[in-house]
Amino acid sequence: MESNKKQLTLQLLMSVGTAVIGSLQFGYNTGVINAPQKIIETFYNETWHKRYSEYMLSTTLTTLWSVSVAIFSVGGIFGSFSVGLFLNRFGRRNSMLIVNVLAFIAAALMGFSKLAESWEMLIIGRFIVGLYSGLSTGFVPMYVGEIAPTSLRGALGTLHQLGIVTGILLAQVFGMKEIMGTPTMWPFLLGFTFIPALLQCALLPFCPESPRYLLINQNEEAKAKTVLKKLRGTDDVDADMQEMREESRQMMREKKVTIPELFRSSLYRQPIFIAIMLQLSQQFSGINAVFYFSTGIFEKAGVSEPVYATIGAGVVNTAFTVVSDQVKWMSYVSIVAIFSFVAFFEIGPGPIPWFIVAELFSQGPRPSAIAVAGFSNWFANFLVGMSFQYVEELTGPYVFIIFTILLLIFFVFTYFKVPETKGRTFEEISASFRSGAEKYTQDDLNALGADSQL
Repeated sequence: MESNKKQLTLQLLMSVGTAVIGSLQFGYNTGVINAPQKIIETFYNETWHKRYSEYMLSTTLTTLWSVSVAIFSVGGIFGSFSVGLFLNRFGRRNSMLIVNVLAFIAAALMGFSKLAESWEMLIIGRFIVGLYSGLSTGFVPMYVGEIAPTSLRGALGTLHQLGIVTGILLAQVFGMKEIMGTPTMWPFLLGFTFIPALLQCALLPFCPESPRYLLINQNEEAKAKTVLKKLRGTDDVDADMQEMREESRQMMREKKVTIPELFRSSLYRQPIFIAIMLQLSQQFSGINAVFYFSTGIFEKAGVSEPVYATIGAGVVNTAFTVVSDQVKWMSYVSIVAIFSFVAFFEIGPGPIPWFIVAELFSQGPRPSAIAVAGFSNWFANFLVGMSFQYVEELTGPYVFIIFTILLLIFFVFTYFKVPETKGRTFEEISASFRSGAEKYTQDDLNALGADSQL
């Protein structure tokens, strides 16, 4: 415990906290569309009427709203696949700094959409902020994982998820009709995203680059050592340097690993499958079904002030609920079900998928693995956002039974297949997969860039 305190320096906390602003942005833009749904739908309808002298059909409005919600995930898909391009070219810190340009553009498009009487601007803005969020969900866990001491990596890694749920909560609180959830103020609610972007741009120049990137990618050992001393608050960083040197040697044997090679090589096939399944478990838990559509869900459950129940869901950050139209007291059951589920979601499916990917892979395959995992998460997010309203119309409250069955499957998979990573170095985790592979084919060796002695 004492050694942990020594390693938890002000520089480390500032760097992690600054990076996690990107996570907060992701959470904010996940939750911001929920509370003002009816108000923005009215804006859509009125804009349509001004253009075409008629109001939208209800089916058209449902489709347009589903697109408005799900286009965020489409941007996230493109962003997640671009993570490696930025990380390898600009580094971890500078990548986070550069992509804030997207947050500013998105804020302008969404914030001025009402003034321009253009729901298209809102949808394009949602796509661009999704692009930003897809990149951030790759940058932040990697940066935090690479600057954190091995003993604190798990604890600090959960701050990414904390940033996400804090962003969701802020969006829901600001979306109250007493604050910005009104017909005149909702553009400010959507445009608010420029403030965290401004804050992160101001703070990132004071944060160090990842020492792993400096040593392994840039071959700047002196700089990496200097950064480590600042992050650890001590001159004794030999253990960290040795771990990174060992990882660098392993990377020289591995070479850079492409996405197809992740699936071809028996060394990477198991960890990438685990990474994908954990990302799917997060989205198919139903978490974003609640945070995209909980206001409507609570209305159907008979809750008199659904926005406050939605904020309650943000406070506990849960994933699914039970609703009933017939029995009055069941509306309270739905709230209790939401609030009680949070403990289980936040222990497992919430934070772990984001940072475990960086732990399962060494430096060579890590950017490609994070891209694949991010794509899996965002694609599942898109499916939930786009299809939930239609599935709910077909199944009613039983829609959450689908999520429940999926969660049981993911629970069994996690219990039997996901390795323990606590207190283990990146190299130790990678070695466990190497020792678990029975034999390598010549293709595997070629993919790894290994010599014949391996």
